Amino acid sequence: MYPRQALIAIRSVMALSLLTGLVYPLAITGLARVLFPRRADGSLLWRQGKVVGSALIGQPFASPRYFWGRPSATVPPYNAGSSAGSNLGPTNPGLLKAVAERVQALRRADPAHRSPVPVDMVTASGSGLDPEISLAAARYQAFRVAAARGLRLADVMAAVGRHTRGRFWGVLGEPGVNVLELNLDLDGLGRPGAR
Repeated sequence: MYPRQALIAIRSVMALSLLTGLVYPLAITGLARVLFPRRADGSLLWRQGKVVGSALIGQPFASPRYFWGRPSATVPPYNAGSSAGSNLGPTNPGLLKAVAERVQALRRADPAHRSPVPVDMVTASGSGLDPEISLAAARYQAFRVAAARGLRLADVMAAVGRHTRGRFWGVLGEPGVNVLELNLDLDGLGRPGAR
């Protein structure tokens, strides 16, 4: 009796493994490629025939001509292979020091700007790879970017508006601005510069 039950169990495991490990993933992947081709391929952004990034993964920008994203907690920064938060609590001396240094760096980049620094400009997200900043963070940086590019502030804010994602279902979360998409759009408005 036991050999027969063992054979049934082995066949069940093999059938379920084939169904859930091969057939189902291939079917879902194929369906996703048909219904959502851009998302299924990682929301890649292309310029001049080359992939420049993904709309889902943040990238570092250092030039004053570009909007800067949230700080990354990964090592090296924005490494999608090591997605993680810093795991530092709000009273941790290491986090407080890092935040103070980031505030100073933002003040040095735009000395005339004295308004409060939005929190997402000085703290990493849970993944350390967040591709978006808040509207407050975009507004905070808009004057610096406009001045560095020689653009009107209204043109920069219009670009911010084009790349602002609303609340999920109109109620969940906060509006966010995709930094890479926004910076690529700005490169199209003025003369392109080095990142």
